[in-house]
Amino acid sequence: MSARLSVVKLRRAEGPLYDVEVGLDPAFTVGTVDPRLYGSFVEHMGRCVYGGIFEPDHPTADEYGFRGDVAELVRELGVTVIRYPGGNFVSGYRWEDGVGPVADRPRRLDLAWRSLEPNTVGTDEFCRWARGVGVDPIMAVNLGTRGVDAAVDLLEYTNFAPGMTALADRRVANGHKDPHAIRTWCLGNEMDGPWQVGHKTADEYGRLAAETARAMRRADQDLELVACGSSNSGMPTFGSWERIVLEHTYDLVDHISLHAYYEPVGGDVDSFLASSEDMRRMITAIAATADHVGAVRRSAKRLTISFDEWNVWYQHRFSGQAGLEVNENAPLIEDVFDVTDAVVVGDLLMALLDHCDRVAIACQAQLVNVIAPILTQTGGPAWRQTIFHPFALTARYARGTVLRAAVRTPDLATQRHGDVPATRVTAVQDPETGALTLLAANRNRTEPARLTVSLRAFDKDGRPLRLLEHLAIADADPSATNTAEHPDRVVPRPVTGTVLDGDQTVTATLPPSSWHLIRLGH
Repeated sequence: MSARLSVVKLRRAEGPLYDVEVGLDPAFTVGTVDPRLYGSFVEHMGRCVYGGIFEPDHPTADEYGFRGDVAELVRELGVTVIRYPGGNFVSGYRWEDGVGPVADRPRRLDLAWRSLEPNTVGTDEFCRWARGVGVDPIMAVNLGTRGVDAAVDLLEYTNFAPGMTALADRRVANGHKDPHAIRTWCLGNEMDGPWQVGHKTADEYGRLAAETARAMRRADQDLELVACGSSNSGMPTFGSWERIVLEHTYDLVDHISLHAYYEPVGGDVDSFLASSEDMRRMITAIAATADHVGAVRRSAKRLTISFDEWNVWYQHRFSGQAGLEVNENAPLIEDVFDVTDAVVVGDLLMALLDHCDRVAIACQAQLVNVIAPILTQTGGPAWRQTIFHPFALTARYARGTVLRAAVRTPDLATQRHGDVPATRVTAVQDPETGALTLLAANRNRTEPARLTVSLRAFDKDGRPLRLLEHLAIADADPSATNTAEHPDRVVPRPVTGTVLDGDQTVTATLPPSSWHLIRLGH
């Protein structure tokens, strides 16, 4: 990535500098970052699988038909886990259709996205690909049209040793001797949504999820299970759904899921830039709801959150599933993201980090083509969208312990979220090396910020921190995008003028609508 960096052309300051002061101390922490916070999502939807990760006729395709150029970008992105195969798709999916000889696999109509599914890629192919790019699969089971039997059968097929059961031997016969060893399983997908095939009430889903979880644990006790939470904070059942579901499943699951997508509704960019405020409130509310259920049950168990779908999505451009004609791998919601979107994505990552004590898993949706950080052309190139860069930088450097940052910043008035901090700052320290990563998002569209961070508490063995680099996602044109012709129009670039003085105080200028990563080490 460094070979493409050059000095950033910052947006012209449209107003006076406002001050952002940050106090940090390594003794005051939020928690340790679970690597699964940097997850992604692959669904059989649009061109995410076929024409995305999988394209047998592509010049870079491997012996199994998966694109090598996409695989390289996935590795660079730094994802650690990938949720599969959906999404809405999973609620009508027969997993058996996607295993065995490809020539014998049936074509099916996927009711979620009204697409013809060839089942060329299934469980075995995906797991082999995922391990090949260095990520662990998270598997979702169908609790829409199916239930306990299908979920346990899939668990046996993927995880049991050769000779243990007929389903394990079926996997071996299909060319996969070693178990796929999938540890994390999602009990359905967005079952609170009336758009979901097999949509259920909270009681209906809670009982089915509990029955499925109990059976899966009898088959394999060493699992982590995720119960479905709310599809977004605007759902009329938000909060009550989680309470009812967890009353059924609290002792049987490890995580409750949340989903959220953001866009500038009605052109309200100020509220859009502050989208993480909604995410933060969702996490706080559902953590409290889970704790309430635990308290009523007098349980010492503490559930965590799997925020396993999140991203920017311009939903107003999508007419909805009902308006789709039957298709085969047609492009679907292939949003092109700009600088402003990248700032929002960076800020959403910071919200997840700031709640790492309660968020154990997070999956940006989706990985390729479908509202994704990676876009492809059939038979042509693959390239990084603007939102690729904050994710890749954060996944690479924000590992370790999140610190409690005391941030003094002016408020910014927004229509949807009220008064919010104009700048958000997150700090992550590597406990082994003492290296410190600062993430900052200036959400003010007109005024630059002057950031000052005191680091006097970070001397290690008498060695003060030193400034390693300051990278920014910022541009004179906040609507700038990356394309196949100009794939590096928007990239993270070094910022000049940032200083770390002898008093161990970092001073930096954050232009309007910008996202930043500042690295310091000994």
